[in-house]
Amino acid sequence: MKLPAKASAPEPTRRRVEEEAARLRSKGLSDLGYKDAELERLGRLAAMIKSLKDERGAVIPVHVYQRPEIIHGIADFVGDSYKLSKLCGQAKAPFIVFCGVSFMAETAKILNPAKTVLLPSPEAGCSLSESITGAEIRLLKSQHPGAPVATYINTSAEAKAESDVIVTSANARRILERLYGEHEKVVFLPDMLMGQNLARQLGKKPGRDIILWKGTCIVHDSFDAASVSLCRGMYPGVKILAHAECSPGLVSTVDFVGGTGDMLRYIESTPAPFYMLVTECGLGELARSRFPEKRFVPMCRLCPYMKSVTLERVLKALESPARANVVEVDPRVQDRARKALERMFELAEG
Repeated sequence: MKLPAKASAPEPTRRRVEEEAARLRSKGLSDLGYKDAELERLGRLAAMIKSLKDERGAVIPVHVYQRPEIIHGIADFVGDSYKLSKLCGQAKAPFIVFCGVSFMAETAKILNPAKTVLLPSPEAGCSLSESITGAEIRLLKSQHPGAPVATYINTSAEAKAESDVIVTSANARRILERLYGEHEKVVFLPDMLMGQNLARQLGKKPGRDIILWKGTCIVHDSFDAASVSLCRGMYPGVKILAHAECSPGLVSTVDFVGGTGDMLRYIESTPAPFYMLVTECGLGELARSRFPEKRFVPMCRLCPYMKSVTLERVLKALESPARANVVEVDPRVQDRARKALERMFELAEG
């Protein structure tokens, strides 16, 4: 593997730094607690990244759980896993600098095999992705012959390659409904809690109609229903939204369940005196900046993997990418994984 040549971002002018700081301020970062001195520091980094990004011919996709200064400072597009998968597949730039976690950057590489994909934080993993291997999926397939394997996008390239179709929290129900139109049993991996929620929605029995795995998200499996009840008493009329990776006990008590993009659309279209987002903190910060006229009740957990990405690390990856920053996927794995992703696009949108 040949590393990209080193490059150096020019020091921005004082005026340029002030413009970037003012733009971050206009996006609501002051309301999130960012002080002027910090905004100027971040503005300088954002200006340098943008300059080098143009020189490299790079595009920067950013997941909604990322830090506000990354979302509002350097992103070319922002979204959930599904949206980013689609947009990365349409990217024209030769470089993709993925502000997210490893499985997302792998997905970008799978859909863009000829492009250079950089991951600013190589150690940014995912508890769901790490919960299952390709060998374990092969064993499950041998135990349930003929049952299609629907695998959550929060998985490694190896796991995707062993799957029939990939799903996201936003399209899992639709895709499983289509699979059940042709099959009596489906293997759903690896999120056990999401699988339990889907089983209830579809009227399927875990262990018989839907085969589940034992994986969970370290962020979403830590929420409990008692907090929801307490919140309703303290904030009358509050609309509570939960991610589909939360437990069935909690999901049964909220007003809306879905993926991150679904949750933002619900907030935009539904009037309420308060909103509480039961998910990673980054989505709440994004919602507060997008909807400054609405009031939000804090209820979130930080993902340490997502928050490991910083502007400093993005700049370093652009300037002098190390071997660990360059995302590679075995071509044999890549081809099979891409088929499962393409099957997702077909079933979700067809």
